[in-house]
Amino acid sequence: MEEKVRGKNNRTLQVTKEESVELERQLLTENSICSNDSSSFLDKIINADIFKTLPLLPDEFADLIIIDPPYNLSKDFGKLKFSAMKDSDYDDYLASWLPQVCKKLKKNGSLYLCGDWKCTSSLQSALSKELEIINRITWQREKGRGSKSNWKNGMEDIWFAVKNPDKYTFNIDDVMIKRKVIAPYRENGKPKDWQETDGGKFRLTHPSNFWDDISIPFWSMSENTDHPTQKSEKLYAKLILASSNKEDVVFDPFLGSGTSAVTAKKLDRHYVGVEINTEYCIWAQKRLNEADIDKSIQGYADGVFWERNSQLSQKN
Repeated sequence: MEEKVRGKNNRTLQVTKEESVELERQLLTENSICSNDSSSFLDKIINADIFKTLPLLPDEFADLIIIDPPYNLSKDFGKLKFSAMKDSDYDDYLASWLPQVCKKLKKNGSLYLCGDWKCTSSLQSALSKELEIINRITWQREKGRGSKSNWKNGMEDIWFAVKNPDKYTFNIDDVMIKRKVIAPYRENGKPKDWQETDGGKFRLTHPSNFWDDISIPFWSMSENTDHPTQKSEKLYAKLILASSNKEDVVFDPFLGSGTSAVTAKKLDRHYVGVEINTEYCIWAQKRLNEADIDKSIQGYADGVFWERNSQLSQKN
C-alpha cells in the first residue's frame, strides 16, 4: 500500500503498511458468514463481492439500509473502474442487485438510496418497484469549481423508502437544526421561538427535505479519506438518527471508505458493511477503530445539527 506524503496540516486518513496488515486481519470474507448466526457478521466489514455476499445474508436482518451505489458516471475506484452506460443498461445494473438488497430490510425498516441528477430517475423507478417511496432529499454538494460549458453540479438526491408506510421509525426530534436568527422577533419583549447565547441568537427548527448544511469531507477534516466519492458523517448521521434507534442494525452494501458504519457506531447502532475494494475496507476498519476513542461528528453537537460554518459547530 502506497504511503502518500501529506502537508503538515492535512488530516486525511493515513494507513502504514504495517497497520494495513493488522487491519486486514480484522475484516471478514464471504467464507466467514454464517446466515443462521448474525453474530458472525454483525459489527463487521465484509471484504467481498456484493453479488456473492447477498445470498449469504439472511432476509429482514436490517432496520436501516443506506446505499451509495456507483452513479451512472465513469469513475475510478482504485483497482475497480465503473464506466458510464446507456440508461437502459444502468437500469439493468440496478435490477441485478437492488431487489436482493431490499429483501434484507425488516418489515418496519427504512432505506435511503443516494444518486445524482443523471441517474436519479433510474433510481426512483427501480426503488419504486420494491418499496414505498415517501420522499426525496436533495442536499447541496458544494465542492469543485464547476464547468465552463454547463451549470456546476451542486446537488445530489437521496431517495427515502419504506416497506410499510403505516409503520416505520422516524425520530424527527433527533434531527433538529440549530440556525442563526437573522431577524429576531420578540413578543412582549421576550424572544419568540429563539434563544440568545454567548455565540449568538439561534432557533431550533425541524429539517426539510432540502439540506444546505453539509460539507463534503476535505483535507482538513479528520474523517477525510482518499475515496473519490466519500459521503460525510454529518450527512449519514441525519439518516441514522431519524430512521433507526439505538442497537438497531444499519446495513450498507457499498460501504466504500466506511462512513455509514463509522457513523452508526458513533451513534450506538450496529452495522454491517460490504465492500469489494480491500484498501477501502482497511481505511474503514481504521476509522471504526478510531471511533472507539473519538465519537464526535463534525457539525453535530449537543443533540442538534449546526448550520455549516456557524460558530459553535467548529468545536467538532
